[in-house]
Amino acid sequence: MAEYSTNLWAPWRMEYIRSLAGDVTDEGCFLCRYWSEPAADRTNHVVWRAKSSFVVMNRFPYTNGHLIVSHAEHKSDLSELTDDELVQMTRTILSSVELLRATLGPQGFNIGYNVGHCAGAGLPGHLHAHVVPRWSGDTNFMAVIGDTRVVPDSLDALYDQLLKTLETGVMRQ
Repeated sequence: MAEYSTNLWAPWRMEYIRSLAGDVTDEGCFLCRYWSEPAADRTNHVVWRAKSSFVVMNRFPYTNGHLIVSHAEHKSDLSELTDDELVQMTRTILSSVELLRATLGPQGFNIGYNVGHCAGAGLPGHLHAHVVPRWSGDTNFMAVIGDTRVVPDSLDALYDQLLKTLETGVMRQ
């Protein structure tokens, strides 16, 4: 039997791969930059800001609606946060879930922190949580066989949808 292979090109992934080179200090950290540039929230896909945390769309999503909840300061471990900061992060994660439910109607979520490089943290110096909406049957042959993800919406279009949902006041702040 002849072996066939299919190439699916995803050139946007190279930006992510190159960004993993070396450790990132707070001066080179994109999350620190996003926090310090509120005027660029649309460009950076920052969905909203809380007192000590904020929500940004993942530029390299596992699935449509993949959000990152980030602490405002460049801290690398949960133990570095005050009790108030921990509560703020948790509330921001909860609000992210509510926003995604109201906007996309997912049937479940993967929520988690990757603390440290060996745990899968692509940005190990800046604590952040991933909120990934999930649907029944969203694991299809592309991910299982092709190690490829299909994201059905552009970041800009989904960003606009998320902001529109925020305007309706459907979630706790």
